[in-house]
Amino acid sequence: MGLTLQTCATVAEARSALKTAGSRYMGGGTLVVRAANEGDLTFSTVVRAVDPALSGVEVRDGRARIGASVTMSAILAHPELQVLAPAARAVGGPAVRNMATVGGNLFAHAPYGDFAAALLALDAVVSTEEGELPLDAFFERRDRLEGTAIVTSVAFTLPSPESFRFLKVSRVHPKGAAVLTIAADLREEAGVIASARIALGAMAAHPVRARAAEAALAGRPRTREGVADALAVALEGTDPPTDAIASAWYRREVLPVHLGRLLLS
Repeated sequence: MGLTLQTCATVAEARSALKTAGSRYMGGGTLVVRAANEGDLTFSTVVRAVDPALSGVEVRDGRARIGASVTMSAILAHPELQVLAPAARAVGGPAVRNMATVGGNLFAHAPYGDFAAALLALDAVVSTEEGELPLDAFFERRDRLEGTAIVTSVAFTLPSPESFRFLKVSRVHPKGAAVLTIAADLREEAGVIASARIALGAMAAHPVRARAAEAALAGRPRTREGVADALAVALEGTDPPTDAIASAWYRREVLPVHLGRLLLS
């Protein structure tokens, strides 16, 4: 079965086009094209929007807003977004990064979605044509939104290079799918952790916050002893998949190890 491509000048036009049965929205195309190549017959028309606003990046007063069509390569090239370069570089190889978009990565199911994990650790807010949602709330509704909702941008407060940490564990380097992904934003004051946000990728169907670990870090020094309680509860709220990359058992076993290394780095 062939696919029809429908190009729309605005998000509103694209949203209207998606009301037609058999239509699917395309961001950069890495997810939709793969689905088509794997024989997904639930759609016959691919809809895309070329509104320039979707490709914009605005950084002002320490806060960033990134259009949904901004690619991973564009993130890597932007001088004010270099703190996110490790997360953008974790998405596939150069050819994939030239296509993969910020908005599309939010819909990538485990073991993909590395950049989305970084955004979750930064408490990002997602804008769609219908309004704004905190990213964790967006993930809870993602299955109902997939294929119909159009993400227009994400916004978040830029972390300092000293506070933000990102780690992707994979079996194939440099562009393999994730065994797990960890992103953390740790703010320290007077020798202890004042606040912590930790997001885990490939430890559930979508990235999740390690809220028990975050709470256990508050007020503790960033030492081996100080993070021990957080590592003990790191698995709370996770539901790792078993796939061709790793088993759920293996992901559970290695998460505390890699989280400990990241927190102490």
